[in-house]
Amino acid sequence: MSNTWEPWSYRESVARTPEAGGIVGYKVEATDGHIGKIDEASDAVGDANIVVDTGPWIFGRKVILPAGTIERIDDADEKVYVDLTKEQIKNSPELSEDAKLSDSDYRESVAVYYGGYYI
Repeated sequence: MSNTWEPWSYRESVARTPEAGGIVGYKVEATDGHIGKIDEASDAVGDANIVVDTGPWIFGRKVILPAGTIERIDDADEKVYVDLTKEQIKNSPELSEDAKLSDSDYRESVAVYYGGYYI
C-alpha cells in the first residue's frame, strides 16, 4: 500500500459521495468472510467511518472501521468490502461505551492500529 493512506477518508477507488445514499444496514465482508452489519456511518470529510455491529456470534462487540479500510461498496447487494481479515478487525481497539470517536486518544489509537496494515 501507499504511505499516503488516509484513515478517515474514502479511497478514490470507492468513489463515495454524500449523494450516494446511506449504507447503514449494509453487510460488511472481510477478506475471509462476513463480520456484521453497519450500525452507524459517517461520510463527513476527514471523519468518514463505519461502526459495525458484529453480533454476539462473531466478536460480540461493535468495531470502528475508518473509511480508508473500505475496498469497495456494492450498493446493489448492500455490501461493504474491507481489505482486512476477521482477525485483524477483531484485534482492533475496542469501541466501548466510554470510547467515543470524537475522543482524540481513541481516534488516534484506531488510526495507528489500522495504519499498520497500510503504511
